[in-house]
Amino acid sequence: MQQKTQLFLQALKSSVPHLGKCMQKQPLNHWHFAEHCYSRIKLRKYHLPKCLQNKNKISELARNIPSRSFSCKDLLPLKQESKNSPSENMDAFEKVRTRLETQPQEEYEIINAEVKHGGFVYYQEGCCLVRSKDEEADSDNYEVLFNLEELKLDQPFIDCIRVAPDEKYVAAKIRTEDSESSTCVVVKLSDHPVMEASFPNVSSLEWVKDEEEEDVLFYTFQRNLRCHDVYRATFGDNKRNERFYTEKDPSYFVFLYLTKDSRYLTINIMNKTTSEVWLVDGLSPWDPPFLIQKRIPGVLYYVEHRDDELYILTNVGEPTEFKLMRTAADSPAVMNWDLFFTMKRNTKVVDLDMFKDHCVLFLKHSNLLYVNVIGLADDSVRSLKDGKLVPMTVFHKTDSEDLQKKPLLVHVYGAYGMDLKMNFRPERRVLVDDGWILAYCHVRGGGELGLQWHADGRLTKKLNGLADLEACIKTLHGQGFSQPSLTTLTAFSAGGVLVGALCNSAPELLRAVTLEAPFLDVLNTMLDTTLPLTLEELEEWGNPSSDEKHKNYIKRYCPYQNIKPQHYPALHITAYENDERVPLKGIVSYTEKLREATAEHAKNTGEGYQVPNITLDIQPGGNHVIEDSHKKITAQIKFLYEELGLDSTNVFEDLKKYLKF
Repeated sequence: MQQKTQLFLQALKSSVPHLGKCMQKQPLNHWHFAEHCYSRIKLRKYHLPKCLQNKNKISELARNIPSRSFSCKDLLPLKQESKNSPSENMDAFEKVRTRLETQPQEEYEIINAEVKHGGFVYYQEGCCLVRSKDEEADSDNYEVLFNLEELKLDQPFIDCIRVAPDEKYVAAKIRTEDSESSTCVVVKLSDHPVMEASFPNVSSLEWVKDEEEEDVLFYTFQRNLRCHDVYRATFGDNKRNERFYTEKDPSYFVFLYLTKDSRYLTINIMNKTTSEVWLVDGLSPWDPPFLIQKRIPGVLYYVEHRDDELYILTNVGEPTEFKLMRTAADSPAVMNWDLFFTMKRNTKVVDLDMFKDHCVLFLKHSNLLYVNVIGLADDSVRSLKDGKLVPMTVFHKTDSEDLQKKPLLVHVYGAYGMDLKMNFRPERRVLVDDGWILAYCHVRGGGELGLQWHADGRLTKKLNGLADLEACIKTLHGQGFSQPSLTTLTAFSAGGVLVGALCNSAPELLRAVTLEAPFLDVLNTMLDTTLPLTLEELEEWGNPSSDEKHKNYIKRYCPYQNIKPQHYPALHITAYENDERVPLKGIVSYTEKLREATAEHAKNTGEGYQVPNITLDIQPGGNHVIEDSHKKITAQIKFLYEELGLDSTNVFEDLKKYLKF
């Protein structure tokens, strides 16, 4: 492996082997996972061979730009780079804070994806795909390109837009809240826009233009949550749609990414620990693709391009050169980073670089908040298991007093090397306004501290994440943040593993728990290879079918396997009847077994013992997690307030400012 690493990506080969089932001129969301990984691995720079240089540059394709996160867009500075002194930056921060504090709360607005291309902005307005001139983007003067109601879907929305290089076509990926499947609609742009084609079950898509000025759409096809096929299509007089590549290894998935300068389309083939990248020349999309480096177990890499040079991000070897490719337009928070690298905390200065994305997003939408970062300075949380420093982020109101008597909502995820989401949510804002403390535990298994942080919390190290979570909650209590009788815990999907495990091992730390589409039966799920994601997730949880060590280790922490007659916190579970990622059957089995265990414990305890409230709320639809479900949000908040014995009148009145009931 070491020898292979030394040879890894020394140079690009000028020969071009064929890619799988790629045929020249013959008839996930996974890409967000890749965007996340770009910031986790090392960057190398390589020169392109002469055979790929000296080709004319093509105009930059439309890229996703940050959504207008709320209606007062003058709050967002456009320039990221700054040479201001720290004091000047803090003055600027105070000005932003002042404007946030004076902005009416009712004006906060979450808007779907939009794209800027040429002199137009493309976005969703009501039930239509529209475009307007850039300078008129916030007005009612727009051109309707396509009515989403033509698809006959229930409350459809656009989650991705791509515009062809010369603006002859626009492609939009459309889905509904109760399903993960997406339909790609291609609209021909003219005086009378018309739908040219539609493709079902599309995951990722990108445009390129060939030597004959013909627009070519590449897209990936997703079947049963597995994304293995790449197609390319053309429109107009030369209409065709053909399969370009098929990945045969079921543990890998495929996604498309267009380099930031739109010069190359990258075909990324990867699982959780290994990747392989092929380049499609953006000027010659009918030529065979170019292999960068065939897959090597344990080696992750990604490719970016600029000025006839490839920038290789990889998790092996030492970087030869670092160049940050990020610009203000690439980031969801276009604040000046320098402004947020440091923030005052009790007259001390705490480094916020690790959480700059998250803190900026939260601060941008939430005024009058006190930000307390634990785990980056002398208040570091130490895991009970091995003394590992575990970062944690805490939010509460500036004027909060006697924090020990305040309700606490703890968030955790800790899987797949993904950061714990701390984006703005209306329900989080109203909880903070009502006196709650919000804590985010960045435990091992997540991605906050890099690839090693993930490795230390997967496979036979999953118990590290559990130890971290327990240590975080105990430290919060020890530092005066709430108490067990007022502490609640929440998670979704794979985060349910750690929450369910903690309910088994240390239920005394919690009063109530809310889970959404939780993964609770790890053992039986990973034993069932007929489920769509089992093979793809062996690198995260292990293979209990063939590895007895993995099987025995999973048994130690699996929430379903470790339910026993004892006291449990109150539990509210939201599940979706047609969820393909976490089947309803496993959640129902967990709920029934937990109710039996608590009933047996109550019987053995005697009179006076109050059986915990265990609620299973089954929602219709086939999506995995529906963030904006008003019914779900109100049900979860109602549950937490009732279990803690709190008055919920104010919180629901405040929530009406953000949600349309």
